[in-house]
Amino acid sequence: MKNKLLKKFCGLLGYKLIDKKLIKNNRILSEFNVFHLNKVLQNLFNNHKINQVIQIGANDGQSFDELTFFIKKNKTNSILVEPILENFKKLQVNYKNLDFIKLENSAISINDEVSKLYKVKSKYLSKYGAHIPAIPSFNREHLIDHGVQGRHITTEPVNPITIQQLITKYSIENLDLFFVDAEGYDGKIVYDFLNTSDLRPFIIFEYVHIQNLTFLNLTKKLKEKKYSFFNVAENIICFPNEKKTNFEFNESQ
Repeated sequence: MKNKLLKKFCGLLGYKLIDKKLIKNNRILSEFNVFHLNKVLQNLFNNHKINQVIQIGANDGQSFDELTFFIKKNKTNSILVEPILENFKKLQVNYKNLDFIKLENSAISINDEVSKLYKVKSKYLSKYGAHIPAIPSFNREHLIDHGVQGRHITTEPVNPITIQQLITKYSIENLDLFFVDAEGYDGKIVYDFLNTSDLRPFIIFEYVHIQNLTFLNLTKKLKEKKYSFFNVAENIICFPNEKKTNFEFNESQ
């Protein structure tokens, strides 16, 4: 209630707490920008021999997922994590009979703080755009900010698992790419990974929905762990300093 009143008050003063235009413009730009996520992934898979991937927030393995093409094409050993059961069932279908894929129906959680996710009720999904099934979040306001009506929102209990528990469960000793799209929880996940693991993969995560202080602390942690990084549209591309290389992109790639 306080948040709604604050938003209304800010609106009367001519301010917005979240600039939706900026996010929408970023998405439009990413569609036409020569330098976009698909080319980054192509470069990494072609030149760095990505052999082991963890993807957090795999959704259905098809919608808004540029990673799936490279995983299937290169038959890359991958652990795909998706907490929402409806999406997870579709994920199982899209990766059916691929022995290099392991699927995990869990939500990455730090200190057991995520036990449920907010999502749009199935009967209302048709009222929204195709991206809505991909935005379940630990934060109800995240859905509101995407234009979802409060009465259309429900919760789904999820199985929480930490990054370290995930790594131990699948006996991961080497990791080449850590890919995170967790609708605002990305910052905490990547920070926890850097703080608890000695693995040195390339890291790609969505940053536009991360709280400012969390993002600031994460950038400091990346520098502390000797990672360099740059942004492409809504994503941050991070690479260990010992793996520095020239990213060369051209229209033919």
